[in-house]
Amino acid sequence: MIRGVRGANTVSSNTEEAIIAAAEELLAKMIKVNDIQPDSVASVFISTTEDLNAAFPAKALRKFDGWTYVPVMCMREIPVPGSLKSCIRVMLHVNTNLSQEEIIHVYLNDAIVLRPDLGNRLEV
Repeated sequence: MIRGVRGANTVSSNTEEAIIAAAEELLAKMIKVNDIQPDSVASVFISTTEDLNAAFPAKALRKFDGWTYVPVMCMREIPVPGSLKSCIRVMLHVNTNLSQEEIIHVYLNDAIVLRPDLGNRLEV
């Protein structure tokens, strides 16, 4: 069955280095805590808020061994007034036998405000 694994992280500045570092931190934790193997991933969607445009955060995923052929798409988040700024959001579509309740969603730094009900299970 395909399940969605969600995550988000905030970025310290609109630079390529900061965007890639925040995306890499987030993706590494999502992969680790859910024991995700690249061959089990159908696709990855990564969005950024409109204030982040210095780099494609998908570049971070290419640093991981075995992730070369995983389809990844970057997009812009809807600019809702008052929403969290400088934020990268990720949706991994993973083939897994885990139930919805067993999936560990990862919210880091200021992004924990997005889903405090989901991100509080992270223990890495």
